[in-house]
Amino acid sequence: MRRGWGFTLGQFRTNMRSKTYTFNGKKYKMDNQGFLISPSDWDEDFAEGMARRAKIVGGLTEEHWRVIRFIRNTFEKMNECPLVYVACRENRIGLGELKRLFPAGYLRGACKLAGVTYREVKFQQHWLEENIARHKKAYEARKYSTDEHGFLTDSSDWDENFALRTAYELGMREYLTDEHWKVISYLRGFFKKTGEVPTVFQTCEENGLALTDLERLFPDGYHRGAVKIAGLRVR
Repeated sequence: MRRGWGFTLGQFRTNMRSKTYTFNGKKYKMDNQGFLISPSDWDEDFAEGMARRAKIVGGLTEEHWRVIRFIRNTFEKMNECPLVYVACRENRIGLGELKRLFPAGYLRGACKLAGVTYREVKFQQHWLEENIARHKKAYEARKYSTDEHGFLTDSSDWDENFALRTAYELGMREYLTDEHWKVISYLRGFFKKTGEVPTVFQTCEENGLALTDLERLFPDGYHRGAVKIAGLRVR
């Protein structure tokens, strides 16, 4: 097991012990938390059948399905569960509305009905928690306004939590290191002084990095990786 996940191998194996759930003649293997063991086994019948267990009375409405399908589509395209603030933003709902739709919560309600495994969600949570703890970053749940490409629309809205969440969405599964934060801080500082984003060559020179170093730190590239995580964009 990877270190820093926040649960032991024994707990992981316990969660993996399967039980069978049957609905409309179909059988689904779930772990002991009620999550599908294999997301590929999911279908709409699973969501319909599990709705009452997720404290949803009266069946699933189009409002429910909009959130469930968003989670499914994101998971199938990126092999990851969208963060709760992303699900709210993309579906134009607040946390209160999400709670009304899924009384059991985002993880145990919406994600469970979408067939997204608890293991992936737990890893996502612990990745963020470990990054925040390692660098003593203060956590604050909030919404961010971004364009269709995920760039922050107002750079003044940036905070370290936005950097962490964007890094996760870009697939950066390793922890953000001091090297990452040094580049991010440089980009933010340069922009604050000049109102512009420094060139990739300026960033490398001022931080003593080769282009290969920058590529290693930000695999998605300078603009789509480092600049985006820093809450900036090249106009």
